[in-house]
Amino acid sequence: MHLYGTQTVNEKGHLAIGGVDVSELASQYGTPVMVYDTELFKKRANAFKKTFEDKGIKAQVAYASKAFSSIAIYQLAEQQGLSLDVVSGGELYTAVAAGFPRERIHFHGNNKSREEIIYAFEEKIGCMVVDNFLEIMLIKEIATERKQKMNVLIRVTPGVEAHTHDYITTGQEDSKFGFDLKNGQTDQAFNALHNHEYINFLGMHCHIGSQIFETDAFRFAAEVLMEKMVKWRETYQFICPVLNLGGGFGIRYTEEDQPLEPAVYVEEMAEVVKAMSEECEYPVPEIWIEPGRSLVGDAGTTIYSAGSTKEVPNVRTYVAVDGGMSDNIRPALYDAHYSSAAANRMNEPHDQQWTIAGKCCESGDKLVEKALLPNVETGDLIAIFCTGAYTYSMASNYNRLPRPAVVFAEKGQHQLVVRRETFEDLIKLDLPLQQLAKEIYE
Repeated sequence: MHLYGTQTVNEKGHLAIGGVDVSELASQYGTPVMVYDTELFKKRANAFKKTFEDKGIKAQVAYASKAFSSIAIYQLAEQQGLSLDVVSGGELYTAVAAGFPRERIHFHGNNKSREEIIYAFEEKIGCMVVDNFLEIMLIKEIATERKQKMNVLIRVTPGVEAHTHDYITTGQEDSKFGFDLKNGQTDQAFNALHNHEYINFLGMHCHIGSQIFETDAFRFAAEVLMEKMVKWRETYQFICPVLNLGGGFGIRYTEEDQPLEPAVYVEEMAEVVKAMSEECEYPVPEIWIEPGRSLVGDAGTTIYSAGSTKEVPNVRTYVAVDGGMSDNIRPALYDAHYSSAAANRMNEPHDQQWTIAGKCCESGDKLVEKALLPNVETGDLIAIFCTGAYTYSMASNYNRLPRPAVVFAEKGQHQLVVRRETFEDLIKLDLPLQQLAKEIYE
């Protein structure tokens, strides 16, 4: 059984995260509860930053917060000296509420509204990552109206198809994101922005996909973007000060996954950029990267309580837990695989095969299809590992299930950072039927 970060098995045979017994967390906060190992988050953040420092390359490591967005995680990222990627007005609002330094906020998204762009100007954020021609028009218009400068990168699709799920592959030509590098769109975007009075054009951004285990695609993306930057210098005498190579660094969900250490991805990209800069006599650009999953993915563990069981002879045996696709949609959406354990019986043989099912009214609500566990009993605690990314952030109230609590744990201490939703929370936006509607429907 593979444990992650600071996870241990304590003298009671219970799973402990950050030195805290998860049975204590379940007792205090209820289940499901998401537990984040903040020491692992810090370790990963520092590994990315240190690799750039050791290479002598100026860089920004920005937490891609769509993986998990909350006031507390933004504050933790700020404490580690990270920058921050947001993709909506809501994420920007959360960052503002967290007191995150505006100059280190980068705003992404393929369909930013006028209101979101104005909000970004009002908060004087560090950079807008421009995704389409409508956005170019809006940013130029708003910047001129406000007589306010804005740093921009343009997102490009470099034609790289990373080895990942179709839904999370974003760097190939057929993508809803960015300007195509091959058909001239990138040059059009550059020409529309780089000499505008209120636009400070920084360079290019790309993101080739998620959960990537090899470096070849990152190296190729760095090469093609550097080639374009060199071409712009030759044609327009313009030198890009920034090259943003995105994120997508894989983590280990199951024994089959073989991710690289964070430093390896950075080293490979940095080598390409430095080598091409030297060969072309081009100033080494500041490199930005955007780890999200690789910072929070395996730092997060969800603890459920086991409920009913059901044996289908010669087929499978189910154990139902008190959460499911409402707090983790990834197995149903991506056919994502996870590893698991009986958190209150860690020392017992995990030698029986179970299907861990959720409580949502959907046949497809299965969290782990072939989980190895002991003979599970009602009330046992089931841990599903590596749920820190794209779980809470994609959670819903399907079947009117409240979203779980989120807890940070480190060095024997724990803190509630997102409270569990209540039934009252579920109806706080609902409005009663009015008289007009009664007349229509009666």
